[in-house]
Amino acid sequence: MMGLFNQAGSHFRAVTTTRPRGSSEDDRPPSDTEADDTSILDENEGSIIMSLISQLRVGMDLSRVTFPTFVLEPRSMLERITDFMSHPDLIFGAENCNDPEDRFIRVLQYYLAGWHIKPKGVKKPRVLLTVDLCSYNPVLGEFFRCRYDYPDGSQGFYIAEQVSHHPPISAFFYISPANRVSILGELRPKSRFLGNSVSTTMEGENRVTLLGVPQDGEYIITMPNMYARGILFGKMVLELGDSCTAKNERNGMHCDIEFKTKVRHSYPRSKRVSQWSTSQGFWSGIYNAIAGRIRRNNSEIGELSGRWSHIMEFRSTKTGQKRVLFDAVKDGQNMAPKWVPPEDEQEPNESRRLWQDLTTAIGRKDMEAATDAKSAVEDAQRERRKRLEETGGKHEPRFFTLKNGRWVINLTVPDDPEEATKVVRDWIFAGSSQLH
Repeated sequence: MMGLFNQAGSHFRAVTTTRPRGSSEDDRPPSDTEADDTSILDENEGSIIMSLISQLRVGMDLSRVTFPTFVLEPRSMLERITDFMSHPDLIFGAENCNDPEDRFIRVLQYYLAGWHIKPKGVKKPRVLLTVDLCSYNPVLGEFFRCRYDYPDGSQGFYIAEQVSHHPPISAFFYISPANRVSILGELRPKSRFLGNSVSTTMEGENRVTLLGVPQDGEYIITMPNMYARGILFGKMVLELGDSCTAKNERNGMHCDIEFKTKVRHSYPRSKRVSQWSTSQGFWSGIYNAIAGRIRRNNSEIGELSGRWSHIMEFRSTKTGQKRVLFDAVKDGQNMAPKWVPPEDEQEPNESRRLWQDLTTAIGRKDMEAATDAKSAVEDAQRERRKRLEETGGKHEPRFFTLKNGRWVINLTVPDDPEEATKVVRDWIFAGSSQLH
């Protein structure tokens, strides 16, 4: 899920060099990180990046910076959120756990398993360029929908919609009625240029409901920050940092999770610092480290440790025994496939159809055509907003409604799993010829 919160802007590094990547010690990736999959960019693209860097100022809000199309990952942010639904087996069946502590840990497994998925980097021969590829910024009213067909015959459904442009807010909903899980949430990213690094502060939350145990109420999980350091000089490293929280108030369950960076960053004051963090704070001697303590009321249940890009473990306070929560190296590729309506059957503001010309141009490495396609979508969006302002109109989201400060779906889901499956499917895929 690396790069999920780069909706507001891409994070990059450009270093002038005549050596190909890997030809010297300085050009090699850090020893305890994964080597990027790469593609070759041409000289003109390097010049554009250098020109772009010269325009940036420390503290600048990157949501108002337009980035070149060749640094884009070819999918919308609304689709990228589905990375968190890639390992449903980790949470399916959680309602069958009799102990609330076990159910809480199953929810944590689902959440932690979503971070290992990351975009590809890029390089070029003379201007060495490493980019955390940015998904397309969703435009107001854009939506993405898909369906999951699981091996046991059950299904899952996902819908995400851009419900606000300024500030950018993406609302999303996932449900698998037969597997008794629903997830509702919203993302509000804010990215800033900090000199030799870029930060993305993520506001919003995931609200998980185990439908088979309604007495549990919601499991609420917030997000860490994201940092790209070494974007102008030194080795480029992408890291999750700071803390997030997971809680289930009905059962008194709570977990503070530290995402530790290898070196110290200056974290935004808006993020609460955990009172139990080590003297190192939110940094450690390795990349992608996590640490957390699970509590039930005032009693400690156990600890989380490991690396979100590799293996994460839980150690029970009572027994001292450890068990693996998720092994990204071993199981990271076992992701649930999703079905998306063919582009010729999608609506004009449906993500893949909306951005299809841009996606095609990026695939052909045609930067000029990609820029034209991206501009066409953005110009149409600006014109639509202008017409709304002139007429005093207001955009009304299709799938979500703001209620008591939260974005919720415009649907009442039946309790019966079979009925719920039909109602949700018809609601999300209304107008599609392939509902089943």
